[in-house]
Amino acid sequence: MRIRLIALLLFCCYATYAQSFKYPALNPQGKTIKSLIPAQWKVIDSVYGDLNNDKVEDLALIYEFYAAVKENRAYGDNTTELITETQRPRMLAVYFKSGRNYKLVTQNNDFVLRSEEGGGMGDPLRPLTIVDNVLNLAFEGGGNWRWKLNYSFKYQDKDWQLTKASNYSYHSGSGDMNSKKYDFVNKKRIITIGKMSNTDSANEIIEQNLTLKTLKNFSSFKKPWTWELGPDEFL
Repeated sequence: MRIRLIALLLFCCYATYAQSFKYPALNPQGKTIKSLIPAQWKVIDSVYGDLNNDKVEDLALIYEFYAAVKENRAYGDNTTELITETQRPRMLAVYFKSGRNYKLVTQNNDFVLRSEEGGGMGDPLRPLTIVDNVLNLAFEGGGNWRWKLNYSFKYQDKDWQLTKASNYSYHSGSGDMNSKKYDFVNKKRIITIGKMSNTDSANEIIEQNLTLKTLKNFSSFKKPWTWELGPDEFL
């Protein structure tokens, strides 16, 4: 009887979160990472580096909620293909250093893949990096066919614009691979097809022009795999 009662209480608690979960408004500023963390969330990745070219180290964090809830996640495109999944929500937060404080400039509740979205390889999240004033996000997953996604966002014109990206897939058994590297500033796509064990000269390399009117940002690019650049080409 006691076990049934505990199970019922846990179910009710979960159902409450599933129905009423809302992302918190993050603290606008703080002096330490600890002072920035919202209640019931934890930091699962962090990186320091200059993001606004002022020679001062800024801060990017990925938060994860303590419990699994139901989320509607986009697949295929940003609006029509929504799948309800039970997983722990994640948030990306970026802070610029100003004096002694870190001040919030970006809160994104969608772009970071959740722990259940990596397929057979488990959690797809790979460490954040900041290089040359650019914030880099990386993910990896799959089964026999595996994939690696990399996205580079640069803060310019008071927005986070996607300047580069890559989509690398390979078969763990045969070693067959397909790599697409995108340079959105110079509007170029480089495709490499062949074997992982080959040298570059042994693989087929194709360079193409990209037709883009504007650069994607966190608002227009909701999450990985939802941008269809062409027929059967998702990023």
